[in-house]
Order: sequence, then structure tokens, then C-alpha cells
Amino acid sequence: MVDLIQIHCDEYGVDGVKTEDIFAAEAPGRIYYMGEHCIMGNGLCIASGIDRYVKVALNARKDNSLRFFAAKSAERKRTTTANLHYKREDRWANHVKIALCLFSELNHPISGFNFTITTDIPRHSGLSYNIAVETAAAAALRKYFGSNISDEELISRLSKLHKEFYEGEDKTVDFLVAMYAKKDAFLIVNPAAMSVKEIESPFIDYKTLLLDSKVPWFGIENELKERQEILKRATAAVVARRPHLNFTEYPTEEITAMASSFDEDIRRSCMHIISEVVRVKDAARALRDADFSVLSKIFFHSHESLRDLYEISCPELDWLVKRAAEVAGVVAARMTGKGFGGCTYAVLKPESVDEYCSRMDDYERIFGFRPIIYEISPSSGAKCIK
Repeated sequence: MVDLIQIHCDEYGVDGVKTEDIFAAEAPGRIYYMGEHCIMGNGLCIASGIDRYVKVALNARKDNSLRFFAAKSAERKRTTTANLHYKREDRWANHVKIALCLFSELNHPISGFNFTITTDIPRHSGLSYNIAVETAAAAALRKYFGSNISDEELISRLSKLHKEFYEGEDKTVDFLVAMYAKKDAFLIVNPAAMSVKEIESPFIDYKTLLLDSKVPWFGIENELKERQEILKRATAAVVARRPHLNFTEYPTEEITAMASSFDEDIRRSCMHIISEVVRVKDAARALRDADFSVLSKIFFHSHESLRDLYEISCPELDWLVKRAAEVAGVVAARMTGKGFGGCTYAVLKPESVDEYCSRMDDYERIFGFRPIIYEISPSSGAKCIK
């Protein structure tokens, strides 16, 4: 990635910025391998950081101005310390303001700052760019203020503020991954316990390719809201029976019997969560044992469940996963993220990459979208870099 510190100095050099006065941190993008749609029901998921990052640099100003520079797009935003709240026109800069709000709540004096953001995370691909910005900015500010706030409290406060700013779903799991990701390791995340367990990747000699389908997300908001509402209703229906348990603690047979009395859409969502939680547990064992045959079946079955039970896939994603499954040497393939577009991933032998890519050449001819393929690997979590 380009030299963040030099870019920051070039952008704000007229103000006499010195290298020794700059603080900087980075946080990775995130990919879900399985279980992301079970989070609402406190189900388990498998995720990792990816070796693409957001980097944030900052220095203090002598006034109350807040200035933000996104280097990749050459966009600039500015406001003042009196406006530490969500403003639609501030767009991506709102994510830095969330980190500033956190330290304001901790009674640290918030004066003026200059911020620079660089990234190589593909935008609008469901790879948690926004959470990486908030985490990296918070890490840099923690060092600037010399705060002793723990990682756990930092995650909790960031998640709370993010939800308040955007009036959206809980992003605690994304923050857990951004903070605790480890190089060459998968994370088994338990949102109910706020815990993360590491499993060393057995795919060191394999390639992981992320394919952005480029299916536009415009116009699918209602579909997504409908799925999320169904999932909320399914979760509430199950929890109401035994409030002290979550989906990871219920006996599978009990939920299956219970779901048979629900409306069809709620029943199908319940069945997806039930089967997915079991798959995550089975996948964790198979990852530890490096049992590629079992893993392959689990990941493909997970995609089928998203397609047939939760109904969050689309023809383009199904085509991409099916074509990947036809390539010798592909261990796993699945859609990832919120669905109705976005990305698929494939884990495959290095010698299979050319054939995989050639199979994807037909995608644009059939669907009219030009896919983009990125090679990724599990990466480390947030850290200060200056």
C-alpha cells in the first residue's frame, strides 16, 4: 500500500505537520466463511480478517476543526468538534466520528484533528470496510490519548455507537474479527459469549480466491429487510419458549420439533440456523483435523441452505458456486455476506487457479457483469503502525 505517513504529510503539510506528531493504525477487512446469518440468533460463525486493510493516520490541530482525507478517492470532508454526530453529507467520515465519540465519552478532550484514510479493501463488496475504518481510527486515537481502555471495552463501545449512528444491526462480531483476527487462522466467533477461538488454517498450501459478482445491490433493500425481519421473528419464537437458551445451546431435535409449528417462512429460517450451527461445529472439527473431504461437503451444503432455506442467494451467485464445484482441486466454494449479490469465495489448489479463472470467463457473457477476482489470505487484526 502507498506510504500513509507521506500522504498525510503532503495533505496537511501546509499546517506544519511533523512526522513525529502523527499516530497511525490499521485494521483488516473481514470475510465470513459460514454462519453469518446466524449471528442474530447468537449462533456461531466462522470468519477471518483478510490481508487487505484500512490504515488511518491522525495528528492534532490547534483549532476545533476536524478534517478528513480519503486518499484513494481524493475526497475531503470537514466539520468541527461541535458536530460529533451522524450527518448524511459526511458519508464515510461518519465512521471516524464514531471513534472520536468513543473517546469523548471517556472524557478525553476532543480538539481538532486531521485524518487520512488509505485502503486496499474493495468497497461495496461486503468485506467490512466501514468497521475497519472505525477500528483503525479507534486504535490510533487510543494510542494518541494514551488510554488504557481494553480491547473488550473498545469493541463494546464501538458496536454501541455504530448501532446508534446507523440505527442498524449489531456489528459486534465484525469488530471482534477486526480486533482479534490472526494471520493464517480461522476464527470461531460466539456472539453470545463475545468469544473468539482460533483454529490454525490447514490451507497454507492452498489459494483462497474471492470473487466479486458485481451484481448491483440497488433495489434489494426491501428483500434484505424482509429476510432480517423473518430471522428476528424466528429467533424470538424460539427464545420465547426457553429464554435462558440461545440457538447454540438448544438440542437440535427440540428446535426442529418446535419449528414444525411455525409459519413456513419462520420454519425455513429456523431450519437454516439449526443446520448452520451444526455445520459450523462440524467445520471447526474438520479444520482442526485438516479433513478436506468433510470440509468440502460442509461448505457446499452451507451454500445450498442459504439458497433453499434462507433464500438469500441469487442465480449469479449460484452459478459461480456451481462452476467452482466443477473444478478439480476446489475444496470449498460458497457465497459470503448479506446475499442477493456480493461475493463468493473458493479454496483451491494453486494448480487449479487457471482453470477456475477460465470457468469464470463465461460469467460476463451469461449475466452481463464483469466479475473481479482477488486473492486473499487470513490476516492479523488491528494494530498501531506508528
